[in-house]
Amino acid sequence: MKNTVQVGFWEKLARIILKNRITILVILSALTIFFGYQWKNLSMTYTEANLLPKNHIANKDYQKFLDKFGEEGNLIVIGFKDPKFFTPKNYAAWTELMNGLKKAKEVDLVISLNDLKKLEKDTVNQKFVLAPFIDESKALDANYLKSVQYDLFHNLPFYEGLLFNKESGSVRSAIYMNKALVNTAERKTFILKDLVPKIDKFEKTTGIDLKVSGMPYIRTINADNMKGEIGLFIGASLLTVSLIFFFFFRSFRATFISICILIVGVTWSFGTLGLFGYKITILTAIIPPLIIVIGITNCIFLINKYQQEIKLHNNQAKALQRVISKIGSSTLMTNLTAAIGFATLMITGNELLFEFGLVTSINVLSVYTLTLFIVPIIYSFMPLPKAKHLYHLDKTYISTLLNTVATVVKGKKTIVYIIYAVLFVVSLNGVRQMKVSGSLIGEMPKTASFFKDILFYEKEFNGVMPLEIMIDTKKKKGVMKPSTIRKMDELQNTISEIPELAKPVSVVNLVKYAKQAFYNGNPEYYQLPTSQEQTFILGYAKNATKNSKENLMKAYVDSTGQYARITTFMKDIGTDEMAKVEGKLREKIDEIFPKDRYEVTITGKALVFQKGTTYLAHNLIESLLFAILTIAILMLYLFRSFKMVAASLITNILPLCITSGLMGYFGIPLKPSTILVFSIAFGISVDNAIQFMAKYKHDLIQNKGKVKKSVFSALRETGVSTFYTSVVLILGFATFTLSSFSGTIALGGLISCTLVFAMFANLVVLPSLVLTFEKKKTRKEELESLEK
Repeated sequence: MKNTVQVGFWEKLARIILKNRITILVILSALTIFFGYQWKNLSMTYTEANLLPKNHIANKDYQKFLDKFGEEGNLIVIGFKDPKFFTPKNYAAWTELMNGLKKAKEVDLVISLNDLKKLEKDTVNQKFVLAPFIDESKALDANYLKSVQYDLFHNLPFYEGLLFNKESGSVRSAIYMNKALVNTAERKTFILKDLVPKIDKFEKTTGIDLKVSGMPYIRTINADNMKGEIGLFIGASLLTVSLIFFFFFRSFRATFISICILIVGVTWSFGTLGLFGYKITILTAIIPPLIIVIGITNCIFLINKYQQEIKLHNNQAKALQRVISKIGSSTLMTNLTAAIGFATLMITGNELLFEFGLVTSINVLSVYTLTLFIVPIIYSFMPLPKAKHLYHLDKTYISTLLNTVATVVKGKKTIVYIIYAVLFVVSLNGVRQMKVSGSLIGEMPKTASFFKDILFYEKEFNGVMPLEIMIDTKKKKGVMKPSTIRKMDELQNTISEIPELAKPVSVVNLVKYAKQAFYNGNPEYYQLPTSQEQTFILGYAKNATKNSKENLMKAYVDSTGQYARITTFMKDIGTDEMAKVEGKLREKIDEIFPKDRYEVTITGKALVFQKGTTYLAHNLIESLLFAILTIAILMLYLFRSFKMVAASLITNILPLCITSGLMGYFGIPLKPSTILVFSIAFGISVDNAIQFMAKYKHDLIQNKGKVKKSVFSALRETGVSTFYTSVVLILGFATFTLSSFSGTIALGGLISCTLVFAMFANLVVLPSLVLTFEKKKTRKEELESLEK
């Protein structure tokens, strides 16, 4: 009774579609115009991906830090390592560059050599004053600039590690962007239209190669590169799937119809992003090409079925009806499983993956609907396919392939299972070697110009990724207590000893500099004052930084004096190394800061990102198991057989294991981009299993329960589509390797590898398992045939 109702529904749907062709086309056109209009809401993201749920402790700590000190990722650094710099011509060009940047409304503060301040003692007024380090009136004197160079590297330890590297001679300046603008579109305008041209002009004038870095700059150039790749992905995937499609079908009109459907699908996918107000990120940027690659498989199944029906009875109306009624349900299931694979990412608790999972799952089902409506409708207006359009159905290599598969399934199931077991065991060994990598830089293209600059700053200044330590003294003005300063200094000494971290900066540095200034700038006195010196030095210091524009340390103590921050920078280290560094810091913090008097938090954008990657990796198994369970329930509802569901799942778990093993063997880490591989690959690879099972179930009824006959008839009919769709998907996802982003390259390569093994599994392993699970029935059939 259930089957009768199901068939009736699809037959009724087929009649509705074919009787209301013009109305449906008008509705689809109106929807396409609507989604196209939503493109006006599209924009690139201007912030880093937050991979943790909003209520996660790391996010709460980071937000608390931002509430006290504001945005911490607003620093741009411009540096160089060139002995030719300290000449009148080059210094003048540098001054012009820095003064030009200082005038920009997007810039709050510039700390640079040309306007560097040094702390001096005013004995008359008994206070410290900030005096210019360089006398601009002497800047045309080459000998004077040489003396400035010596003075900088030998007499200003306060700036060592911040603005210069004494050992190598490299120098840099710090540009602090307006915190209110750093995460807006104005950042992009400033960097691309103002900063970059000024830097290019300086380099042409002086011949000095400037190294530019810092999160605002990296994020802007990275987003600009990503924007350029969106068109590349869409164009490459469209071209690839179109050429392969035409090679298989040898039909211009079939290829043209498919391309039109895919272009509409891309329009809808971008429109959905705009409709929901989602930004284009490194993940959402791959949704349109994903829709292209997945959508073409629907076209293959429907058009291939249409041509098979035409070849069988040459009746167009009957063929179109069967395309909808027979392929519609099974294709719906395949698209549902793919959509579920993406939708499981929504349960990770991560906003970025929620957006990606939601939009992709919606558009997978949307492109299915488009294909189900458009293919039959367009073909209903066209003449019957000619013999040359059906020639591919009888191609020798396809027949040879399917005959070989049938032979293997019939007589060599043991060998198939041995191969399966060997691949499974080898894969598990690779799985044990998998690692997690949570690096902001690791997702960025290694070929980008800024990546070389990042390496420069890692070598010269130990990195540009901010790491923050916030200290709550639990008392107003508690920061400037001598005991607190000493504890902070002890912690900073520990930070300085960790090779992965840069020289730390805090109010401690200013206190040390104050003592040096009190002793007339002698660098030997750059240290904390003794208890006897404190009264005199702090008396001088009270009025030293009243002018907020000259107070270089105002960002390191909050207005109440209760909270202090220690800022350092770290190299691009992996999650494991970061955990060790955090462990060392936490051990020292617990040792020197009593918890009843201090609350110390380790935070920063890079640390939050790394914790987010670890969080996602730990939730990967949960989301994948949820996807497998949900898909299994859907398959159980469709097939009403635990054996069929078990065969399908066993078949398609192998490709996932092989992919995991490859990641372990080749050192490809789990990170935000590669984590997607498993849910995507499983949702797609199980599609062919559903197509086979649906046809097997149908043939089992037609053949009056004969298992063997049904298995091989299903294999021969669905084998063509399985081969076509697998090749298209494999090469379609391979276009992602054209990216300059390592994560996207890995994503495309790994999914392609998964689908290669999925094709083997669905063509060979799945039919073998069905025969094995139905062994009693097949033996009975063999005995009956012998008796006859």
